[in-house]
Amino acid sequence: MKRSHLSFILIAVLAFGVQSCFHSVARVDVDKEMDISGGWNDVDSRLTSEQMTEQALSEDWLKNHMAATKNQPVIIVGMITNKSHEHIDAETFIKDIEKSFITSKKVRIVQGGAKREELRGERADQQINSSVSTMKQWGLEVGADYIMQGSINSIVDAYKRQKVVYYQIDLELTNLQTNEIVWIGDTKIKKYVKN
Repeated sequence: MKRSHLSFILIAVLAFGVQSCFHSVARVDVDKEMDISGGWNDVDSRLTSEQMTEQALSEDWLKNHMAATKNQPVIIVGMITNKSHEHIDAETFIKDIEKSFITSKKVRIVQGGAKREELRGERADQQINSSVSTMKQWGLEVGADYIMQGSINSIVDAYKRQKVVYYQIDLELTNLQTNEIVWIGDTKIKKYVKN
């Protein structure tokens, strides 16, 4: 092979190699629905939380609570366990549920888990380091009437370059005083992915 042909081939290979190292990034509207991998994503989290809170708020437990107490129920969103085949950050889903509840203005939400412990730590610190007129008192937290808990499950059916991913999200609301389950709901998502 002539030297000029070899140089041309070498330059072409290098140019292709360098070009393949670059990638493109574009900002998109956060409300734009995009599903690239077929896995759980922000749209699934938002839509599911909205559907589930709408389901929960349309059931009899809410009317019964309001009739018995004349007060909005107070809810704490507890553990939502990821039992699916993929990594799902349940914290994002929990925040979407809390936001949907707060936006509805039909229930009140109190802080739970590690964030509640952080609040209590701050309150304890104030007992030592804040002035008496500004320190927050112990024993004045709003107690939750109900706790919401649940799980995210999935089933994957794959063959060659095709797969169907099925998600089932199960949530339940439990009366903290009596341990009575007052509501159970679920939402299902099915995605067909072809590579």
